[in-house]
Amino acid sequence: MKVYELKYTQDLPRPRAEVFEFFADPHNLEKITPPWLHFEIQTPMLMGVKRDTQIDYRLRLHGIPLRWTTEITAWDPPRRFVDQQMKGPYRLWIHEHHFHELPGGGTRITDEILYAPPFGALANWLLVDRDLKAIFKYRQERLVEILGSPRTSTD
Repeated sequence: MKVYELKYTQDLPRPRAEVFEFFADPHNLEKITPPWLHFEIQTPMLMGVKRDTQIDYRLRLHGIPLRWTTEITAWDPPRRFVDQQMKGPYRLWIHEHHFHELPGGGTRITDEILYAPPFGALANWLLVDRDLKAIFKYRQERLVEILGSPRTSTD
């Protein structure tokens, strides 16, 4: 099984605790996922995550309906967490999220993804690599829109 790796880094002008809190709410994933995926969380009454939390999703990729279950396999607020596919389209999916404080304020988010697509190298070359890059580009743009400016007080 061929395993691929992606890494994305993004700086945001918000405190690490606030950025981590945004990611700790699984419903925010819907806000940063491209609309063309028709992404929906299926787990009822999901209020937050912690280690061993399983989350069920439904999405459409290239018109194909998919179900996906991930589990939070590491939870270390406000520094990092890991979600791993338990059931879904990939042969392997491990996504590490790291949150680092920046000197002078702000947060650096680092996403490290290990994945093995179905149908291996051909699928990765034809679709998966391009799709993942488009998804993470959209995600980074949405994060700038949502968290990209420092909060100002309204004293």
